[in-house]
Amino acid sequence: MRRLGTGIGWRPEIADAVERMPGIDWVEVVAENICPGHLPEPLLRLRERGVTVIPHGVALGLGGAERPDQDRLTALAERAEALGAPLVTEHIAFVRAGGALTASPHLEAGHLLPVPRTRDALDVLCENVRIAQEALPVPLALENIAALFSWPGEELTEGQFLAELVERTGVRLLIDVANLHTNHVNRGEDPAEALAALPLDALAYVHVAGGVERDGVWHDSHAHPVPRPVLDILTGLAARVSPPGVLLERDDDFPGPAELERELEAIRGAVAAGRARPAGRVSRPAPPLTTPPAPAGATTPLSSAGPSSPAGLTTTSAVRAGAVAEAGAEAAAGAGAVAVLAPAGARQRLGVGQAAVLSALVAGTPVPEGFDRVRLGVQARALAAKRAGVVAKVAPELPVILGDGYREAFLAYARVRPMTGGYRRDALDFAGHLLKVGRPADARARRELRRWWLDRAGPAPRPRGLAARARVLLRRG
Repeated sequence: MRRLGTGIGWRPEIADAVERMPGIDWVEVVAENICPGHLPEPLLRLRERGVTVIPHGVALGLGGAERPDQDRLTALAERAEALGAPLVTEHIAFVRAGGALTASPHLEAGHLLPVPRTRDALDVLCENVRIAQEALPVPLALENIAALFSWPGEELTEGQFLAELVERTGVRLLIDVANLHTNHVNRGEDPAEALAALPLDALAYVHVAGGVERDGVWHDSHAHPVPRPVLDILTGLAARVSPPGVLLERDDDFPGPAELERELEAIRGAVAAGRARPAGRVSRPAPPLTTPPAPAGATTPLSSAGPSSPAGLTTTSAVRAGAVAEAGAEAAAGAGAVAVLAPAGARQRLGVGQAAVLSALVAGTPVPEGFDRVRLGVQARALAAKRAGVVAKVAPELPVILGDGYREAFLAYARVRPMTGGYRRDALDFAGHLLKVGRPADARARRELRRWWLDRAGPAPRPRGLAARARVLLRRG
């Protein structure tokens, strides 16, 4: 793997600071946030200086039950070629569920959710990875994600799961040491044991980020300084292998350039400390923070059928019963299927389970048996809060029009209206929902919201001014 050095996640909010920052060898950009034909000028200037730019995808959902969407794969390939990237990266996660495979409503998470570490999930993931590798012009690396909850009945540790994934597909790994810390706090997993089990010869690069602890749960916020335990895990990794690259991620509440530079220097120091340590001497982390107790019965094995949900989803019995219905889906892969194929039934079993979990998180359906209800509640609130925040960014006029009532109104909407498309679609649906129920109460604000919605809901913006509207009416006449 080529050496990358020390890098930082490129975001528009810190583009000027990154451009002037000394010692930046490479940057990573969220693939879905750029257009190949219209790259931001600061990013182009970095490339002209010889700074490597790597696209980092968040929307493929390779850990989902469905095969990767070809349009999304094409878009990721186009971005890799436009940036001249040596590789592309994505996540071991699912981001959507439901649809034809499970005969249930299609749902979008708007977030990276954990894949169960089971044989079915691994088989499906391996096939999806091979499909993606065939479609991409450069090597693919996959990132371990942070999780707020665990799946019951898991069959593999994280290290075993990733090691077998690499062995079966040859995919590279993007190890996020902040996510190892998150899973230590939230799931009691030892990051030193995970590092010991990982095939570190497949390491592409490393992510480092900050987070925050609330009520015994660690949130991988990317909006806080990198804590010492995360740097210690990075040191432990560097004691085992020399990482080809290390990157600081920051997505919100951006500090000034001086603070970012101090964090980058701390990262360099953690790597240097690991290289100076004899191999294999990895310090153990502190015990996990105390977590809230789960209600009685919330963590029993996933072994019996639960109640039907409003979305038409059931729990364990449906997951097992789904084994008979995938033969047609496998046949549909046809001659274009890759060499690594998931066993018949694996996709539907995984799909029904993921749809039940996502429906509980975003549609208010019952929590599937075996899951920690407290943790799924934390995850559900985090997803709704993230939706509100992202919609406010992609449609900044909405918080202005609605004022202080924006967040309360959006969270109430999110509790009853799952996201079925992207965030821009979500913004339009939210505005349309408010107008249907006669909100906001202020007539002037309601008129502004109606104008905003009409300008964006049609195939083209409405004409401005009386003369323009008159010309449209004359043409229609």
